[in-house]
Formats: sequence, C-alpha cells, structure tokens
Amino acid sequence: MAQPAADQSASPDQLHEVVAAIRHAIGRVIVGQHSLVDRLLVALLTNNHALIEGVPGLAKTLTVQTLSQVLHTSFSRVQFTPDLLPADITGTLIFNPHDGDFAVRRGPIFVNIVLADEINRAPAKVQSALLEAMQERQVSIGGETHALPDPFMVLATQNSIEQEGTYPLPGAQLDRFMLKILVDYPSREDERVILAQALDDALPSIQPVAGPVEIAALRSAVRAVDVNESLREYILRLVESTRDPARYQLDGLVPLIEFGASPRAATFLARGVQALAFVRGRDYSTPDDVKELAPDILRHRLVLSYEAEAQGVSAEKLVSRLLEGVGIP
Repeated sequence: MAQPAADQSASPDQLHEVVAAIRHAIGRVIVGQHSLVDRLLVALLTNNHALIEGVPGLAKTLTVQTLSQVLHTSFSRVQFTPDLLPADITGTLIFNPHDGDFAVRRGPIFVNIVLADEINRAPAKVQSALLEAMQERQVSIGGETHALPDPFMVLATQNSIEQEGTYPLPGAQLDRFMLKILVDYPSREDERVILAQALDDALPSIQPVAGPVEIAALRSAVRAVDVNESLREYILRLVESTRDPARYQLDGLVPLIEFGASPRAATFLARGVQALAFVRGRDYSTPDDVKELAPDILRHRLVLSYEAEAQGVSAEKLVSRLLEGVGIP
C-alpha cells in the first residue's frame, strides 16, 4: 500500500486517510481486536502510554509489534522478570580501557515504542526507572540525563490470570498510563480466520504506511477536534462522581470506593475522546465517545475498599454504575 502523504499542511481528509491506512495495515495481520487497535492509536495520537491486560495467546505482543512496523518506528521488547535491574532497561556506563574513560551504553528503552512484557513481574527499582522515562521522556545514566526519541511510548502487558511472582504496580505509575485496555477472546468467526492463517502459514507481510512526520501531523490534528462545553461538563461530572458518588445520588457506591480518580483522569478522558473521534473520522467528540472510553481511563484509577472486594464488586462494575448514574448535561 502506498504511504499517504501527510505533513503539518495536510488537509483533514488526507490525515483521516492516513489513520485509515494504519488501521487497514494492522488489520491485515491482527484479526479482530479492533477495540485494542483503536485504543493503541488513541494513546499514540495523544502522546501517552497504555497498559494492556489479557490472558496469554490473544496477540497482545503481536499487535504492538505490528503497530511499530506499520508506523516505521524503532521498537524493543523487554521481558520483565524478578531479577531485572534498572540498567537492563535504561543502560549503564561501560569502562573503556583504551582511553581510560567511561562510555554510555544505552539500553532498550531508547526506541520509539517499548513493549514492557509482563510489567508487573519486575521489582520497585525497575518500575521507578521506567516511571522517569514515561513521565519525563528521559533517563538518568551516570548522573547525566539523556533524552528519549520522539515519538516515545510505553505499551505494557499484564497477565490477568497468573499473579504468582508479581509485584503490584505503584499507584503513581498506574496513573501515568492513560489507558488500561482489557483484551477479550476473539469471536468464533475471527478465530476461524486466525486458525486458517496458522494452518496455511499465510500471515501477510507488513508494509509501513506512516512515520514520525505523519504522527506529528496527526497529533496536531487531534488537538483541534472539538470538545464542546457540554461534553467538558460531562467529563468533569463523571470524574467527580468517582470521588463523591453521593452528589450524583449514587450513595450505594460511597462505601465501595476508597479513592477516586485524580484530575489527570479528566484531562486524559478529554484528550482521549478527541483522539477516538479522529480515529473514527470525525472532527468533533460526542457523549458516546466518553462512554466508550471512560472504562479504559478510569478502571485502573479507582482504589476499591475492602467492602467492595468482599462483595466481589470490580472497578469495571463501578465504572458501569457511574456511567448509568451521571447524566449528560
């Protein structure tokens, strides 16, 4: 497929064609999982990071690899393990005996897209090093800071069914992930296509259809997507309801939520609906965009009480009840 031309002067139609080309190219390799692909694009187009959770075998890693190839960006995959050290990610100083000095050996984080596989298997020091990279877009090696490339995004995976030997992610780090995406099983028809591809060894080749120039132009266009005052009020009400459910006649949720979402959630939700609308070919956002994206923005930001755990109430159920209870202005 020819790469659509796009730069800062490209028209909205041209930029929508670029997004369509990216989605089509990924869809040739990844069967189904349209929701996952759209949300990865939301994270990319808003210059943010995403956490992907699902059982093994749902093409999480393959999707991220394919995204990187379609975007013609540098990529690295880091398998997180309990014995991983910060230097294994960021890099370290290496002594050069020829000139008697230390040189920086950069780690795998110095790429455009980092896949942190099973991120919750690494200890706190590693998470701290990754947090600096995610927030500051730089890493510290030998007392000096080194800027990361642009674009830069961390896409991390978690296994939802195996928790032995894992470390809970710190709240500060969870909050840096714009989205927590839950990946479900494919439909029967999609699985039939996957099976056929595997038996026929017919995985399509991947051709780049965009690059850093196109990504910069798309990000600029996303920021121009309209989020009207009514929609902004809806987003603020929804986030506020996580902290004060009683204000929205949701008294039954008060004992279930220990801590609600921070103001960062409102910003992420507003930026996210801009990107989702753009990915869907629109220059304006709607309440349906908010309802669709809110679970991915909020589910990892709610701290549930012991009472919620005792009752088996998940963050997913709480977000659903908040969406039902908070009216659209």
